[in-house]
Amino acid sequence: MARLQDIVAYCNQTLDVDSFDDYCPNGLQVEGSAEVGSIVSGVTASQALVDAAADAGADLLLVHHGYFWRGEPAPLVGMKGRRVRALLGADMSLLAYHLPLDAHPELGNNRQLGLRLGFDAGAPVDGLLWGVDLPLPLTVAELAGRVESGLQRPPLVIGSAAARLQRVAWCTGAAQGMIVQAAAAGFDAFVSGEISEQTVHEANELGIVYFSAGHHATERFGVQSLGAALADRFGVRHSFIDLDNPV
Repeated sequence: MARLQDIVAYCNQTLDVDSFDDYCPNGLQVEGSAEVGSIVSGVTASQALVDAAADAGADLLLVHHGYFWRGEPAPLVGMKGRRVRALLGADMSLLAYHLPLDAHPELGNNRQLGLRLGFDAGAPVDGLLWGVDLPLPLTVAELAGRVESGLQRPPLVIGSAAARLQRVAWCTGAAQGMIVQAAAAGFDAFVSGEISEQTVHEANELGIVYFSAGHHATERFGVQSLGAALADRFGVRHSFIDLDNPV
């Protein structure tokens, strides 16, 4: 068993949460048991994930998408009330990290996505945008194959199928708007999670190939790497629960 406060302090320090102006509070969002023996991680603290973590006997639920987003109603009623009530009923804490978990150079979503695409040399380019210069160019089909193999789902590809991809950029989740930044930095391809109507036009007009790989699918790996690090450091159990999401 480990103390909840020690786990939270370690995560806050490791992820440097005070450096981020985020859309939600990063860190402990709902406090449960003071002692933690089992951690369940997942992408989003939905009712289904809360229930699955409770069934698994978790003391701590670690997620990328937690609660209390900027601009949303504050009262704990309806859907939000039911989720929090389920956490408290299970004496289970909720620990959530958004932008700090995207950005971390080793544990973060962008680093971990790059590794799953075979881009071990990937590095931050500008803020949350990551990229890599390849020793040999990839075809569009080859990069699409890497995405499908690494994420277990085929991407939606926008752009010329004949393009040769020497420089590839990426940012997980809902970062489709960063395609303009990626193109301005000279990248041939950009991989992210979601796609918007205007992204199609931007990709075609900017001459950059866009790979929409899924918000959920691209952001499964940061919480897994952080959960594994916590298990190793504090001697607790960790498991990842993946609830499929087509977006």
